Amino acid sequence: MTFPLHAPLHEPIRRTKMVATLGPASDREGVLEAMLRAGIDVVRLNFSHGTAADHRRRLVAVRQIAERLGRSVAALGDLQGPKIRVARFREGAVTLEEGQPFILDMGMDTEAGDSTRVGCEYAQLAEDVSAGDRLLLDDGRVVLDVERVDGQQVHTIVVTGGRLSDNKGINKQGGGLSAPALTDKDLADIETAIEIGVDYLAVSFPRSADDMHEARRLLGERGSEIGLVAKLERAEAVADDATLDAIIKASEAVMVARGDLGVEIGDEKLIGMQKRIIKRARTLDRAVITATQMMESMISSPLPTRAEVFDVANAVLDGTDAVMLSGETAVGEYPVETLKAMQRVCLGAERERIAQESSHRIHEGFFRIDETIALSAMYAANHLKGVAAIACMTSTGYTPLIASRIRSGLPIVGLAHSPVAQRRMALYRGVVSLPFDTTAMAVTELNDRALALLVKQGIAEPGDYVILTRGDEMNAHGGTNTMKILAVEQKHKEGKG
Repeated sequence: MTFPLHAPLHEPIRRTKMVATLGPASDREGVLEAMLRAGIDVVRLNFSHGTAADHRRRLVAVRQIAERLGRSVAALGDLQGPKIRVARFREGAVTLEEGQPFILDMGMDTEAGDSTRVGCEYAQLAEDVSAGDRLLLDDGRVVLDVERVDGQQVHTIVVTGGRLSDNKGINKQGGGLSAPALTDKDLADIETAIEIGVDYLAVSFPRSADDMHEARRLLGERGSEIGLVAKLERAEAVADDATLDAIIKASEAVMVARGDLGVEIGDEKLIGMQKRIIKRARTLDRAVITATQMMESMISSPLPTRAEVFDVANAVLDGTDAVMLSGETAVGEYPVETLKAMQRVCLGAERERIAQESSHRIHEGFFRIDETIALSAMYAANHLKGVAAIACMTSTGYTPLIASRIRSGLPIVGLAHSPVAQRRMALYRGVVSLPFDTTAMAVTELNDRALALLVKQGIAEPGDYVILTRGDEMNAHGGTNTMKILAVEQKHKEGKG
């Protein structure tokens, strides 16, 4: 989160960032501004719903409100990806009974489904499955076992019955569906994402690092350096350490997308996988978002359940950079109340000692100077009494990202002249991004100006120490090579440098 202007001195800073999905609920009069005031760090534009005009309008409104509030709020565009779905039923829905036969028919009229069969918009399904496979429909609410494949028809037996309606998703337990991660719709949405200026782009259903490299190639061809977020939803993506690590390294951030991932690997494996993904992302110096049903009951209730409180707190204690809300803020009745509840839970969890202790890479060597400086600053800050903050002068946000991999109760302040870098840092756990234009500053006054800004923002006060990192050449990518421990003095409170 960016620290509010003129905040009370040493007000508790929420370290875990909040991602909120925009939609009809946030379109209501006054709601978007109230949501930003409640602490949104990143807005999510879900390209599975709405038009390009909707996403453009919403992001313009976010930028205008954020500027008025003195905040840097990042935008995450979320591609739909190859969501594999049943087609539609004549009556809109059917009820399937346990033990009955049911056919997924790639060759039938997509509007003519009934209680015996339904079409499927994914023509390759008959090639991707075989006898003995298990298919999970509607996020696992309906379960089918494949008996045989006959041409374009997949013959199944209903294992778990229930109501099945139009366009519900299909997952194969254990993964193995060959649909490419980027669809024609995604390619069009990438153009929209670049045009409206999102800061991050989420790629849905990547199977390997190759899918992330392809997305980066497409962005590069258009001259865009939007940060990529890999949504971990397929069993193949997390099947082994090498594949998972490669996807993480190919991205700026990853998302634990617990809906489809839980369906594919099984709920009993999901909690362990969430912890594994968060740990690997932090170890590999990438940001990580935990998502799906975090406070889903608040779509229609003003208070979360105890289970939801524990779920959010558990992700915070695991070290997630951000927690994400979907339907709660996009279509729910209580979007602002949900954000306030999540804020309370995050702050509560962060008070626990485990959330402030770190052994990150304590026995490892380093290969980059800026990485060494960033981690050294964090170790110093965690052991020297009287340190109020770690301040990083940065052109890209990389040094604050590396520093934020170490757990600490202290704020990491990213000082950058670039609005893009400021917004990019809005996703990093524990990082407060502030505008700091050094172009008109003499080298000799940089340190005092930085300390004066921290005092003005209520992050430090006379008598505190601030650990400052910077490079000899300002605004040079990868140029951080200096760490200083500076004393905050009365002159900084008076704005003198």
